[in-house]
Amino acid sequence: MDILGKSVTELLKLLKKKKISSKELHDYFLKRIKKYNPKLNAFLTVVDNVQSINRLYRGIPLAVKDNFCTKGIRTTASSKVLDDFIPPYESTVTQRLRNAGFSIIGKTNMDAWAHGSSTETSDYGPTKNPYDLTRVAGGSSGGSAVAISSYLSPVAIGSETAGSIRQPAAWSGVIGFKPTYGRVSRYGLIAMGSSLDCPGPLTRTVEDAALILQILAGKDPYDATTTDVRVPNYLKYLKVRKLLTIGVADEYFDGVDDEIKDRVFRCIDTLKQMGHRLKKVKLIHPKYSISVYTIVQRAEVSSNLARYDGIRYGNSRHYFGPEAKRRIMLGTYTLSHGYYDAYYKKAQRVRGLIIEDFRRVFREVDVIISPTTPVTALKIGEWEKYPFFGELMDVLNEPAAVAGLPAINIPVGFDSKKLPIGMQIIGGHFDEETILNLAYQFEKETDFFGAKEICLQKYKD
Repeated sequence: MDILGKSVTELLKLLKKKKISSKELHDYFLKRIKKYNPKLNAFLTVVDNVQSINRLYRGIPLAVKDNFCTKGIRTTASSKVLDDFIPPYESTVTQRLRNAGFSIIGKTNMDAWAHGSSTETSDYGPTKNPYDLTRVAGGSSGGSAVAISSYLSPVAIGSETAGSIRQPAAWSGVIGFKPTYGRVSRYGLIAMGSSLDCPGPLTRTVEDAALILQILAGKDPYDATTTDVRVPNYLKYLKVRKLLTIGVADEYFDGVDDEIKDRVFRCIDTLKQMGHRLKKVKLIHPKYSISVYTIVQRAEVSSNLARYDGIRYGNSRHYFGPEAKRRIMLGTYTLSHGYYDAYYKKAQRVRGLIIEDFRRVFREVDVIISPTTPVTALKIGEWEKYPFFGELMDVLNEPAAVAGLPAINIPVGFDSKKLPIGMQIIGGHFDEETILNLAYQFEKETDFFGAKEICLQKYKD
């Protein structure tokens, strides 16, 4: 049976009709991982056995970024510090998915400790872009993005602190969704920036993204930062056609590659033709979020990585890579006596201004649309040219992350190098359903210009 490229909802129908068994489905993806992972390096650990075959989702394979603790399955955060760490407990995200019937097929590669935007800081080598193996997949959830684009798994989980779901989704040509901060539990997620980290899905269809969010969203007693805000029925709301007011800010096109600009403006025209209203808005320039994110994230990194001392678990601290050491040093400096007020406290004040600026604009519009990244996927090794590579590649993602807003990347075509281009839709706090609704409408109207199918031609069974 030809199941190449089928979504979670399509696979579930086949399982329910007994056209394929859970084991056959699991074996199908194991075979693809064995064939293609050696050159893509998307997975660090592969799980042979099927779990949860009697639940709703009947053992549908799930790829999980390697910074989510999975009981009994090695979890490294792509760092040799945790090279042989096997967690004794399960993260809330993976527990909820397992309870629903998904079966973890493997743990995916990432930038070590999620420090990076290319998956090149991984202690286990970079993940390669499936469209061009000389280029990076993006990061830090690069392995999860590539697992979807090359169809080594029908669904994957990533985490985002400032673009680490949306950016690799854009560079790898898939859907990547970052929920509102506090919508999904961080319990069991190896922390990078505790006030920023957000788990979220990477999928092939918007419907699958809504399906996964429906399972993950909601209050968790193990995570005090999760909220009691009502969780709507995302799947039901998805197919209710809404005409929305879309905000477009010139600041989010500043410094963006011309081919990406042109493609996104064409997509905005398509949305206008579909009946949506466009409105020019003015926002604080994304470049100011770089400074806020850099200071806040480094400070929180220095605190979070202090626990990895090689005494209670893991290897000693000399296994930390250069990027982790840089972030620890900078974070320690910004929190030190005499500098806390000048850097960390001031950054938090500016963060408040960015949040209020978005609130002002969302009183006028339903969503904001912009490019996801300023450029398409770069060559392997280019990150070393930039002292703040991640911040520059994530510049258009950082404002929503700093403000804790939900946002999605959707693929919208290719540049002249045949590399994927991503467009992002940003929504107001806890308004994931509106983002998903518009993304779903756009998917049905355009089929993402064939973006999902082109990569599969290179990775046939």
